[in-house]
Amino acid sequence: MRLRVEFTTEPFDLDEAPAHALVAREVIEAAELDEVDVGPFGNTAEGGADRVLTAVDALLRKALQAGATRVSLQVNVVGEGER
Repeated sequence: MRLRVEFTTEPFDLDEAPAHALVAREVIEAAELDEVDVGPFGNTAEGGADRVLTAVDALLRKALQAGATRVSLQVNVVGEGER
C-alpha cells in the first residue's frame, strides 16, 4: 500500500524557518520516501505504508520536542492512478 502524508508545523515564522520546521524537514528527507515536496506552507511525502508511518511517528515526536505547538497532518491511501 502507498500512502501520501501532507503536514504543517506551527507556530509559523515568515522571516526564518523555526527549529521544529527544520527538524520535520530533516525527518522526511531522511525517511527514504519516493516523493518529497517541502515548502513554506505545507509539505508532502509519498511512499510505502511502513516507511510513511514510521516517518510520521518520528516527525510528530521530533517536531514537538523541537517546539512545535501544533502539527496538522493528513494521510491518504494513494491508488496507482493517482500519482
